[in-house]
Amino acid sequence: MNSTNEFTDAFAMETADQLHRRQWLARAFASLAAASLAACGGGGSSSPGVSAPASPTASPPPPAPSPAPAPAPAPSPSPAPSPAPSPAPSPPTTKSIKRGIAYDLATPEDLAALAPGVSWWYDWGQKPEPTVPADHSARYGMDFIPMLWSTFTASDIEAVLSADPGIKYLLLLNEPNLTDQANMTPEAAAQLWPSYEAVAAKTGVKLVGPAMNWGTLPGYADPVVWLDAFYAAYAAANGGRSPQIDYLAFHWYDYGLSDQLDRLQKYGKSIWVTEMANWHTGDGTAQIDSVDKQKTQMADMVALCESRVDVFRYAWFTGRLSNDPHFSSLLAANGVLTELGQYYLSLPFA
Repeated sequence: MNSTNEFTDAFAMETADQLHRRQWLARAFASLAAASLAACGGGGSSSPGVSAPASPTASPPPPAPSPAPAPAPAPSPSPAPSPAPSPAPSPPTTKSIKRGIAYDLATPEDLAALAPGVSWWYDWGQKPEPTVPADHSARYGMDFIPMLWSTFTASDIEAVLSADPGIKYLLLLNEPNLTDQANMTPEAAAQLWPSYEAVAAKTGVKLVGPAMNWGTLPGYADPVVWLDAFYAAYAAANGGRSPQIDYLAFHWYDYGLSDQLDRLQKYGKSIWVTEMANWHTGDGTAQIDSVDKQKTQMADMVALCESRVDVFRYAWFTGRLSNDPHFSSLLAANGVLTELGQYYLSLPFA
């Protein structure tokens, strides 16, 4: 995973050596994780008249009484007020707002294939590929989320955010405790963080990160150990205040996602699971070596992420792998879903 789109193309076509490394990490750090967890109305009628006796002197007849005035017509009733119009019903939700994909999408066909069930994606860079339609959010209902690494130009990312006001989130610092990813000590990341905060202050974007995994950085394999040290280093350098972290991000490639997310609750943040699949290897029938096994794991992981209120977004890894022993690819040929991809779109959501 690289901060440039060129690297992510290469990443999506992960070499056998890189895949073997991730498989080894899945085994090694699942063991480390397990060890850590163990420690852890109407009118009336008139009466008839009586005749008066005759007078002795003839008198002119009395004048006829004036006719009673006709009764005033009853006032017309006021028209009943028109009822206030009912608000238009919201359109039915047809897919999960949480569900995404971690992959360098580059073609309208791939976007159209995923659109019925996927709401967002990222490609480890600041912008989508130039072949992605500019109206992708309206056309496909899929939002692109940019990412910043340790080196960036503030004016560049601010221009990206200004050009697309629909971008509300910014992913940060991919796997700092992996030596072949962001590769940063907690102290170095604490020094970098205010530059991210400055972008957020200027644009209003929410900060999502760092994106933690079990790693290879000496002393910081455990993501919680790295995060604890990062928070401490930031507070020491910034008058005791905490860093602006609107959401944490986390990656997981094994069984036990729920336990891993539980360990992050101490930070009081909602979480983006920005990479997930099960790549468990070398453990008899528990290893993921068929599409049916991966579908079972996908169903469990998706159900967990949909049901947990502390999971704000999640993304399956990935679109395509040329060497895919764990059957985790969602896309086959251009614009064609794999069996797993069809399953991902079909899974229920909250």
